[in-house]
Amino acid sequence: MAFVDEIRVFIEAGRGGDGVVRFRHIKGKDKAGPSGGDGGRGGNVYVVGSRSHHSLSHYKHVKKLAAEKGGNGMRDSLHGKNGKDLILSVPVGAVLRNLSTREELSIEEEGNPVLILKGGSGGYGNEHFKSSVNRTPRESTPGKPGEEANFFIELRLFADIGLIGLPNAGKTSFLNSLTEARGAVGDYPFTTLEPNLGDLYGYIVADIPGLIEGASEGKGLGHKFLRHIKRTRLLAHLVSLESSASVTAYKTVRKELARYDKELAAKEEVVILTKSDTVDPKVLAREIKKMEKIVPKVYTLSLYDDKALKAVKDNLVKALKAR
Repeated sequence: MAFVDEIRVFIEAGRGGDGVVRFRHIKGKDKAGPSGGDGGRGGNVYVVGSRSHHSLSHYKHVKKLAAEKGGNGMRDSLHGKNGKDLILSVPVGAVLRNLSTREELSIEEEGNPVLILKGGSGGYGNEHFKSSVNRTPRESTPGKPGEEANFFIELRLFADIGLIGLPNAGKTSFLNSLTEARGAVGDYPFTTLEPNLGDLYGYIVADIPGLIEGASEGKGLGHKFLRHIKRTRLLAHLVSLESSASVTAYKTVRKELARYDKELAAKEEVVILTKSDTVDPKVLAREIKKMEKIVPKVYTLSLYDDKALKAVKDNLVKALKAR
């Protein structure tokens, strides 16, 4: 299923049911008084976070969502039934923006439904208008409309580890080896067109599409997903050794992070030099020395070296536990 990280949808709470005009009928005494019941309340609209969803794809083709209308009042003073509430299930990390009020709501935990639109109140039946001077009222009121608004909903992933780097740095291959994910891999840039997720000992790892120079200004594909990186606890910065310009590649991505958000650039980072099996050992040693001058710790990785992969796994988990 396609990864959908933003949608626009019109949402309305339920309209209240109408009050009615009715009279009691008792044997031998017609019109024994008003008995028209009040209408029921329209359904409210709630939003709740769910970890079983990882995108907004279940709402991809939905243009309108509505809670149930309240039932009309009935005879014998019976109250109309309340409309059924509408509960929107969205991934943890979703942000809802009411386009009418410009208010934003961030869903940051699972469960705990949050009210976003109130249903309309039910109308009054004629029994409500009975008085000492008006014993046979023939008036009632209609139910009130529920609140409604257009919403823009976007997903900002919550992940423990975010894999970043230039296109073709080996992020998806690393994710697949690190977890049981099955992300598409290709020997060309921009193989990843949407974030892939995997599980590492209970920690969520997100493979973010490759960044390029100018990504913070809207160039390439990665800029769309910079907001996802913002909510990760730890950045794993992958730099491919297929190019001899590893330091330049590293600095390019760091520059885009800083341009997009200063807090993002300040996140804890682990640097991993990938595809170490493709270079001569002397070249590898030289590239490691270059990187160690600008970052405190550098790991090297070959997907064919189980020992190196395990060391990276262990150090990622250790870094998370230390936070």
